Amino acid sequence: MKTKLPRTRRRISFGSAAILLVVSALVAQMLGFLRTKLVNSNFNTPFTPPDQNAGVYFAAFQIPDFFFFTIAAGALGVAFMPYLADRLNKGDRKGMWELSTSLLNLLSIIMLAVGAIIFIFAKPLIHYVVAPGLTEGQLENAANLMRFLALNPFLFTISGILTSTQQTMGRFFFYAIAPIFYNVAIIASIYIFKDNIGIVGMGIGALAGAVLQLAVVAFGTIGLGFHWRPYILWKSGDFRSMLRQLPPRSLDQGIDQLQSIVETNFASNRLLGGATAISNYNNAYILQTAPVMLIGTAISTAIFPKLNNRLSQGRPDLFRADFVRTLRLIIWITMPVVVVGFFARGYLARLIFSNNAPQIAIIFGFLCVAIFFRTVYTLISRWFYAQKDSRTPLLVSLFTISLNLVLAYILSRPSSYGVAGLALAQSIVAAVEVFILGAIMLVRDPKLFDKEFWSGIFRIVSVTGFSLVAGYITVSFVPLGVSDRGFITLGAKFCAIAGVTLATHLALSGLFGLAEARPFWNWVKRVTLRPVKVDYS
Repeated sequence: MKTKLPRTRRRISFGSAAILLVVSALVAQMLGFLRTKLVNSNFNTPFTPPDQNAGVYFAAFQIPDFFFFTIAAGALGVAFMPYLADRLNKGDRKGMWELSTSLLNLLSIIMLAVGAIIFIFAKPLIHYVVAPGLTEGQLENAANLMRFLALNPFLFTISGILTSTQQTMGRFFFYAIAPIFYNVAIIASIYIFKDNIGIVGMGIGALAGAVLQLAVVAFGTIGLGFHWRPYILWKSGDFRSMLRQLPPRSLDQGIDQLQSIVETNFASNRLLGGATAISNYNNAYILQTAPVMLIGTAISTAIFPKLNNRLSQGRPDLFRADFVRTLRLIIWITMPVVVVGFFARGYLARLIFSNNAPQIAIIFGFLCVAIFFRTVYTLISRWFYAQKDSRTPLLVSLFTISLNLVLAYILSRPSSYGVAGLALAQSIVAAVEVFILGAIMLVRDPKLFDKEFWSGIFRIVSVTGFSLVAGYITVSFVPLGVSDRGFITLGAKFCAIAGVTLATHLALSGLFGLAEARPFWNWVKRVTLRPVKVDYS
């Protein structure tokens, strides 16, 4: 007789976790788009257009994000969860929570010190590091906004550690919904403060949102046996081993954020547009990150605990099979999304951002290649992290980020591509990084990508070719007119392009016999061909 697990110890399946994370990420992204649209269209003053205030807003977040990703984010999830999985598979839940509490206490102390630094040195950090091209008034607003964000890295760190532990134990719900509260708080602050303290009020909204997010995450620990203790287990072998894994991962994340700061610095050049250029580039970058989060991050986050467990159980064969199956799924989903994004870039930019839509669409067009490779990278990087190897992705990142900085400097000059050159550099480097990591994976595991995998990839690419043609033809029938405005007009044209492209992709995937499309067509068969019971009485 099978023993029924208590409710708090049951795990949801990979499919259920992926669906939950994709749906919640979609809601969060929609709220994020709304937030950005409101930032772009509000806070207008006689001397400062709204797109310049949006540039101030984006600049203020750079330093807090840098410290969070450099110090804390490397510790969360990918570098932390394999150790938790080892403890959980040994049945040592108490030891798992001791590791979590020790890391929480250590990083909390560090992030509180970081918060003090951000608060005290906000103005020079903005002026000398992030955006030297801002005017005096813009600089003052950015510094004041950043002071409200000083505590956010501390709050996000606590949230991240708690959600990493919850994911290891198979609980994804609170991790999934927490960012929604953060976005809602920022959106509310726009309406509350736009007519009094202006753009600076969004800092209050971001701080309130971080507190709300932490509260939701903390609620998710109920029933898991978490008890906070004021200690750090310095003598624990697992804790010391985990700490040795953190610097490479933290540096890897920090380098990415450093790249973002440098790009903002380049964009702030007044020859490129100053605060307006910062706004345009970040708006396009937000469009690019949406599919990466919705597809790559959501699916990779859902499968990562399972990958950790496969290795903890001593089953590298199942680890390989799960990884390859998930990688094919991500590629199959991402390809048509990139096609839709490229052909519908003008519609999306005008629909979501309104201001400077043509410039944003141009930049986003150059970022479309990066969408594919950044999405694939979210899973490929986890192949290394599941094996407790954070050094290899770091070394590859050091090379690719250096390449990106050189390309960004060359391509973003006014005599070259301008701000769009930053996007072109992103796409080139994203491809190079994935190819290098893929080559290293093949050297370590020659059996990883077999003939069946490459056959599937070839068929996916073939199907995408037909989807590309379908998207091109659809755009010719519903071109973007100069006078096209409004959600109904732009939304209808966007839906036509997306609908035809995705329908073509699904239909031909079924004809080509792709395993990724099989669940969808099986569901269609069940719905359409299910016998109907007729009562003749």
